[in-house]
Order: sequence, then structure tokens, then C-alpha cells
Amino acid sequence: MTTSKKRSSCPVSSTLDIFGDKWSLLIIRDLIFSKSCTYGDFQKSEEKIATNILASKLKALEENGIIKKSRHPESKAKVLYQLTQKGIDLLPVLIEINLWGQKYFEVPKELEPIINAIKKDKAAFIEVQSKELMEASGL
Repeated sequence: MTTSKKRSSCPVSSTLDIFGDKWSLLIIRDLIFSKSCTYGDFQKSEEKIATNILASKLKALEENGIIKKSRHPESKAKVLYQLTQKGIDLLPVLIEINLWGQKYFEVPKELEPIINAIKKDKAAFIEVQSKELMEASGL
């Protein structure tokens, strides 16, 4: 497994070396809430990631053990991307980012039920989501 070159031994710096850009976090976000995605699914996201950046970020996330590729059950031409346990462990981080963002920015109506569920019982939300992600990834 190839890993990103570290700038320092600081845990924050080392972590940001892996997924400290907006595209990687958006890919992780999509995988957390969709459980698995194809390349085309990522390209359909509202943020409109360029294909060369998407390919680069997927490769880096895979090399760093955050995501894995698996066969698509319906098409030999497609690949499914799923989170590994290392990627699933980012769920609490993404939840905190969502809560921070909800505090300072307008939240789309379709995300309100998720934010409300998190606010109601964050620990239970994380537990249920983590189990679903592990099942979807075959862990």
C-alpha cells in the first residue's frame, strides 16, 4: 500500500495529507450516505468534480486504505467504491463537520432529517450508520 508523504509527525497534519482537500471529503461524504458508488455516481454530485481530479482522488484514497474497489453486481464494466474500516471510522468526523456547517450555513431541506437524527442521538446515529456501512462493505 502506498501512503501519502507526510509533512510532519503531527496527527492533524498526517491526516490532512490523506484527505485534507475538499474533493476527498466529498467522496467520503458520498460513500457514507450512499454506502457504495460508481465513478458515474461521483460525477453526478452537485459539486461537479472533473474526471481527472476524481480519478486522482479515488486512487489516493484507495492507496491510503480509506476506500476499496469491488465488482459491480450488475455490470462488468463498472466498479463499486466502498469505504474500508479506516474510511468508516471517519463517520464521526463527517458528522461533526455537518453539525458545524448546519450551525453556520443554510441546510438543504433534504438534509434536515439527517441533521435532526444526529442531534437527537448522535451516538445511536453513528452506531447504526457504522453497522450499515460495514455490512455494505462486507466487513
